Amino acid sequence: MLVHHRRRNRIQIQMPLTSLIDIVFLLLIYFLLTTNFMVDEGIKIKLPQARASAPQIEQEITVYVDRDGRAFLENQEVSLAGLFDRLKEMIGERKDKLVVVRADRAVILNKAVKVMDVAKAAGAARLCLATEKKF
Repeated sequence: MLVHHRRRNRIQIQMPLTSLIDIVFLLLIYFLLTTNFMVDEGIKIKLPQARASAPQIEQEITVYVDRDGRAFLENQEVSLAGLFDRLKEMIGERKDKLVVVRADRAVILNKAVKVMDVAKAAGAARLCLATEKKF
């Protein structure tokens, strides 16, 4: 007697993609919204705008110049002579260290240039004037 086993159709398991897609879109919206609210801490200044600005991603020394022409390093106000000494100490032997000057857009250009001159005299080989991207 021959017994023929009838083949059963295999049940295919399907993953519900609708809820997975909803979760992915919610995460995408969350990250898009939270990245817009990241704020740099520091001195209140309004940066000049430029269309061709690019983000700086390397470690840097940041010098702030407010609208009155006062220089700030590490959120502490310093004179130009004190700025020279502090920058010389921070740069040390690393002459390729980037020094970023974040000057308020209302500051007199001469005061921002003086800060850049002090940074250059302290040994900074690379200087950058920070701007914000104009949309």
